[in-house]
Amino acid sequence: MSRSPYETYEAYARYEETYGTAYAPHAPHAPHAPYETYAPYGHGASGTYGTAVLPGETPETPETPEPLEIPGAPETPSPPPYQDTYRPAYEAAAERSGARRSAVRPVLPRQATGPAAPVVQGGTGGRRRARRRAPRPARLPETGGLRRLLPQALVVAFLAGGTTAFVAHDKAVELDVDGSPRNLHTFADDVTELLAEEGLRVGAHDTVAPAPGTALSSGDAVEVRYGRPVRLTLDGQRHAAWTTARTVGGALREWGVRAEGAYLSAARSQRIGRTGLTLDVRTERAVTVMADGRPRTVRTNAATVREAVEEAGVTLRGQDTTSVPQDSFPRDGQTVTVLRITGGREVREEQIPFVVRRVADPGLFRGTEVVERAGRPGVRRVTYSLRSVNGVRQRPRQLASEVVRAPRTQLVKVGTRPHPPTVRGADGLDWQGLAQCESGGRPDAEDPSGTYGGLYQFDQDTWHSLGGDGRPQDAPAEEQTYRAKKLYVQRGAAPWPQCGDRLRS
Repeated sequence: MSRSPYETYEAYARYEETYGTAYAPHAPHAPHAPYETYAPYGHGASGTYGTAVLPGETPETPETPEPLEIPGAPETPSPPPYQDTYRPAYEAAAERSGARRSAVRPVLPRQATGPAAPVVQGGTGGRRRARRRAPRPARLPETGGLRRLLPQALVVAFLAGGTTAFVAHDKAVELDVDGSPRNLHTFADDVTELLAEEGLRVGAHDTVAPAPGTALSSGDAVEVRYGRPVRLTLDGQRHAAWTTARTVGGALREWGVRAEGAYLSAARSQRIGRTGLTLDVRTERAVTVMADGRPRTVRTNAATVREAVEEAGVTLRGQDTTSVPQDSFPRDGQTVTVLRITGGREVREEQIPFVVRRVADPGLFRGTEVVERAGRPGVRRVTYSLRSVNGVRQRPRQLASEVVRAPRTQLVKVGTRPHPPTVRGADGLDWQGLAQCESGGRPDAEDPSGTYGGLYQFDQDTWHSLGGDGRPQDAPAEEQTYRAKKLYVQRGAAPWPQCGDRLRS
């Protein structure tokens, strides 16, 4: 391809063959003539190629040089006059294609292509110089080619600028997600954009270093640690804990829990998955056990007080127990006392008191009470626990109770009848002296045979004949005196043969 920036007329001919019209680059205007043209080749003053002709000038016809005469040489015929055989390529192409019309083509400068090369006169040396100086055929790019080259040039320029921007904004960073590092390139401006590009979502229990929103530079390292739920039981207390550590040992260090000497339900090297795990931790504690008058201090991670006591070398026997519940969790610095218990059971029968119920009786004088039914106490059998703690006897503790015999309620009649008026003819006698002689002044007195009773020792028939109820010894003293006066009015002092004379003393 020619390096000339202009197209040859051969290209124009191909345009006509393709589109059926003659190509006229500057049809609306006069042909451009900014370049010099050359006169027909000859031996002019300008040398082999002739005199230069500027646009708008008429070329001068060069003088034909006379032939050089050499003595003795045969006569050389004169060369025929120079004929311009140059024919533009587009004319030949137009003729071949049968163009419908011809167009005046502008003459391009230094266009020296054609079917025949110019004949140069003036000798062999001149011909060689003419061949050496003759311009090479030049081909101009097609118009479509120019149109295609222009966008390509713009794209190349854009890509060159974009490459510069690409290099300026691209960052090489290291991203470590849960201990898995990888190197990557990113256009993110800060940590938040980088996480979004990588599809990484972080929550309240996750950690990101540096913090989200921190600006990124090439060479930075970003670390993401996801939180893991742990159902932790630490020294008997349950917790819902979170950790970003990937192993049990790392989680304990994160929480500040000392693992030396502690009981762990999972090994320290066990990995913690994203779903978490259940972990029971019992740290080592100092517990003092007081038993048989001697203290014993042990370091233990026991789960219960009973286990700690056993680790101290103390054995619980029979009813032995401890000062704190044996199934409770032993605390650091706690003192546990072992209680040695001895003893047994004792069964006792105890009396149950009866209940007295009083009933009003209008047939009895006021102030008079008569026992209608005597009461009887009941019996209850009670079982007690007797024990001694560390040699000290304790108060008996009731274990069981059962009623052997129920108590019987005592029924008492209470008189509500008003006292009778005095008995004429018997009020002035010494009734108190008579009562003292008969019964010693006791209203409830009763002789050994059970026939006589009361202050005046009435028999049952005499008492009832005087209007009394029940037994005389159960009646009030006032009623007994009233019945005795009525008896005196009826029979005098005869009813009391031994003590009747006391009435008049």
